[in-house]
Amino acid sequence: MAEITAAAVKDLRERTGAGMMDCKKALVQCAGDMDKAIDFLREKGLAAAAKKAGRVAAEGVVGSYVSADAKVGVILEVNCETDFVAKTDNFKVLVSDIAAFIAKSNPQDVDALLKSEIEAGKTVEALVTEAVAKIGEKISVRRFMRYQTDGMVAAYIHGGGKIGVLVNMKGGTAELGKDVAMQVAAANPLYLKRDEVPASVLEHEKAVLSEQARNEGKPDNIIEKMVIGRIQKYYKEVCLVDQEFVKDPDQTITKLLAANKAEVLAFARFQMGEGLEKRNDDFAAEVMAQVKG
Repeated sequence: MAEITAAAVKDLRERTGAGMMDCKKALVQCAGDMDKAIDFLREKGLAAAAKKAGRVAAEGVVGSYVSADAKVGVILEVNCETDFVAKTDNFKVLVSDIAAFIAKSNPQDVDALLKSEIEAGKTVEALVTEAVAKIGEKISVRRFMRYQTDGMVAAYIHGGGKIGVLVNMKGGTAELGKDVAMQVAAANPLYLKRDEVPASVLEHEKAVLSEQARNEGKPDNIIEKMVIGRIQKYYKEVCLVDQEFVKDPDQTITKLLAANKAEVLAFARFQMGEGLEKRNDDFAAEVMAQVKG
């Protein structure tokens, strides 16, 4: 059986909100498999739905660029080694310059971006290399999203670059675009609307909810009705247009958009470092900091 580390228990707790001992028990029961442990806790009624975005651990920032006419927008994640460097002006300028270049050049992917000339005789890769020499840390361009539209794009950066959102809209106003981008940052929808939820994801959710109801002692004829109701709640959690508007919970995003004669065509949300692992000593340092605190 895989060793159950303190880091894994901490990760599971952060992703489910379940108690520390329950998380450890779940990991032991599921031989260290994180996704199975999440399902185990949910089936036992010990955790809410986990969005499984992965650990948020790397340093860096998410930056953005929106053209003056709001027809082209970019969000970009660039990673570095320390939070100190991520907060420096030199690093922020680098991210801003690259985001603006992406908007202008429309590269296919990160590899194409790095090979592109940002100025005469100098590629983006060379620019990053220069920054590494100046700043003294490893720097990597991780990912970006670019929207170009006949409607409008809006961007929102939260927490000094911890979360970045880009929204592609038809109709509406700049203020509405910002509100929708803030909604995505705060509520973290996984999909725009219900028909975007993959059938496999929906079937998995139904299976977990059925087992959850069964563990509550509900009879089979009631379980089906409960699952239908809970799936509706699931849609409200993971689909943007079904969510309650964070600034006015009395209306949904669907109603907000309809009132403004607008439609969201697409959105992207980057959380800095999601899915990347810290060095092992970082977790130990965090624990020591908590002990000393």
